[in-house]
Amino acid sequence: MDLIYKMEAYQIIGICMEVHNNLGAGFSEIVYKDALEIELKQAGIFYEREKEYTVNYKGVILPHKFYADFVVFDEIILEIKGTKEIAKEHIAQAINYLKVSENDLALIVNFGELKLNYKRIVV
Repeated sequence: MDLIYKMEAYQIIGICMEVHNNLGAGFSEIVYKDALEIELKQAGIFYEREKEYTVNYKGVILPHKFYADFVVFDEIILEIKGTKEIAKEHIAQAINYLKVSENDLALIVNFGELKLNYKRIVV
């Protein structure tokens, strides 16, 4: 079975590991996002931070939008967490983000654990 965006995801996780190795666990999510932004820029990787998406409900655009932490390579949603574990709610959130964004891959990366943890979500 071939993984979609295998090399791109590998590169993103490598950058996340670099951030986690330098900062460790225990910071708020925003600190990791700031550090990731530095690493993504230095690597020359195209990304958008806090990318806005609208939600269409039965043909009506809802007034509240959602914001993906990062969209990397214009195709991978990168959600950053700083919790004790990746919860089912985080997975459900990523699935919804994929539906709305029409992207195929989301990476949930949790910096809150002693060892960096991540999940690939594909719909």
